[in-house]
Amino acid sequence: MRRITRITTVGIASAALALSVTACGKSSTDSGSSSSTSPDAKGGKAAIAYDIGGRGDQSFNDAAYAGLKKAEDELGIKGAEAEPSSGEGDADKVARLTALARAGNNPVIGVGFAYAPAIEKVSKAYPKTTFGLIDDTSVTAPNIANLVFNEEQGSYLAGVAAAKASKTGTVGFIGGVEVPLIKKFEAGFAQGVKDTNPKAKVLVQYLTQPPNFDGFSKPDLGKAAAQGQLDKGADVIYAAAGLAGSGSIEAAATAGKWAIGVDSDQYNQAGLASYKDHILTSVTKDVSDSVFNVIKSVKDGKPQSGEIRYGLATDGVGLADSNPAYVKMTDVTAAVAKAKQDIIDGKITVKTAP
Repeated sequence: MRRITRITTVGIASAALALSVTACGKSSTDSGSSSSTSPDAKGGKAAIAYDIGGRGDQSFNDAAYAGLKKAEDELGIKGAEAEPSSGEGDADKVARLTALARAGNNPVIGVGFAYAPAIEKVSKAYPKTTFGLIDDTSVTAPNIANLVFNEEQGSYLAGVAAAKASKTGTVGFIGGVEVPLIKKFEAGFAQGVKDTNPKAKVLVQYLTQPPNFDGFSKPDLGKAAAQGQLDKGADVIYAAAGLAGSGSIEAAATAGKWAIGVDSDQYNQAGLASYKDHILTSVTKDVSDSVFNVIKSVKDGKPQSGEIRYGLATDGVGLADSNPAYVKMTDVTAAVAKAKQDIIDGKITVKTAP
């Protein structure tokens, strides 16, 4: 997909932003509003606004990009992308989303829960535009599609795999920022580990505390945290930390230990190719399809609205098996397969908080 729009600086005027985004295609004036442009009702233009770390994080944002690219390839839509900047606030996100909506993009998708306050405001100003909000249900409206996932279920499977693959009985979890969403990852992982090996030790560390969200964007923080856990005997480390997670993968691989990826199948991420042999598996979230599906819904004239949940039963979350070394661990894969079925059948209820 060609890079239609890449807004990297939020300190510029909203008018300039709008001009930049409008380069995606011609827009028309909404006769019902003197301050906005009519969205493309046929879904000819769609936009995503990236989360902390931006495109190239080898994880969450890149999964969203894959959905936009698929929509451009298969649906013929024109895609626009907008990047965040370090230390930005809600006002910056409002300006970004406003510019994308004003340019006639429909839908406009905010990648990550941090966009909730901005989408709540901008969706009211552009009621004819569908807004996709990934990982958040706190903000609702007829023109908002809340795209959410059972992260705890996929993380449970990662815990099972980690417990079975560990030789030391000590595994690690690294969270980017200590927020409720990432606590879901921790809860599922720890439960999966303990249900598989009650004697196992789970080391837990968060990189930053809100309002500091550097824990999602700085690989050096993930690398240092992983090194600390390795020094304490961990031989499998699972990080839910966006771009910062690449640092933990590097540390684990350098030490000859196992890393577990997140959001995307990180074994197949080009930017992590040097470490792929040590990426045991990855907890995947079908962010790509969630983005594609909301774009397609608008193009089909039946825009998604409300909570759209992706869970284990529909492969909305899961555990990747791209690493041949993982596939050969038949005792591990068998345990994971059984746990998956037990969750689907309701025999196992996975916690959403530690």
